[in-house]
This record gives sequence, C-alpha cells and structure tokens, in this order.
Amino acid sequence: MAHALTSLNYSLIDDRDIFMLISTVREGIKYSSFQTIADKSPFSLSEWSNFLHLSERTFQRYKKEKRTFDPLHSEKILEITLVYNKGVEVFGDQANFDAWLEAKNVALGGIKPKELLDSTFGIAMLRDELTRIEHGVLA
Repeated sequence: MAHALTSLNYSLIDDRDIFMLISTVREGIKYSSFQTIADKSPFSLSEWSNFLHLSERTFQRYKKEKRTFDPLHSEKILEITLVYNKGVEVFGDQANFDAWLEAKNVALGGIKPKELLDSTFGIAMLRDELTRIEHGVLA
C-alpha cells in the first residue's frame, strides 16, 4: 500500500484510483505507510509536523503507538505526495525539484514553494504553478 502511495501521480489517476484515495483517506494512513512516504521526500519530521499542523511530540507518539492518521491528516499527506510527485515529473528529477522547493520564488510572492505545503490552498497554488511550468507558461 505504501509503495502505491509513493508512486501516485496526477496524470495517471483514473476514477478507480480516486476511489482508492477516498478509501485510504477515510481509513487513515498508518504511521508505517507515512514513514515510507516521508523517507522518499526531502522533508524533515519537523517540516511534516508543520505541514500537518501536528506537534513533533504528537508525531513521536504516533510513531511509538503505531497510530493511524485521521482523515484530514491522511488527505493532506496524499495531497503533498501528489504535488511532490508532479514536481519531480515536471522538473525531470528529484534534485532539481527539491532545489526549486527551497528557492524563493517571485511568481509565488517571494516565498519558498515548500512553505505553501501547510494548506490545501497552497498545495493547489503549487500544483497550478507546476502546470504552468510544465506547459512553458511562466508568470
């Protein structure tokens, strides 16, 4: 299951995948699956706790107790995974996309793109920006 989540990609999602995502969100993502996702991302535990609005202490408790994230946190984990995989696809490799996430971006108001990952609106803004880059439409 965790491998399927780490390879999620907007362009490959069909209706069956959407129902799988809905089911995954409703059931919640197990901490072990989250760990697999987090290990493939460039984000620290501190950054993930910020994105999900959970304290690092709560994260540690989830890990220790092998907890499952609630639907809201599970959905955010999936949204971040999707936008991250899209970015890697658009930039051609992980290193280039990771560098873009860290660089202040004029088109995004002069902030680092990864700073937008803490809200669904910010994630949507990143997805839109990646689509513009993909199609050569730079703001």
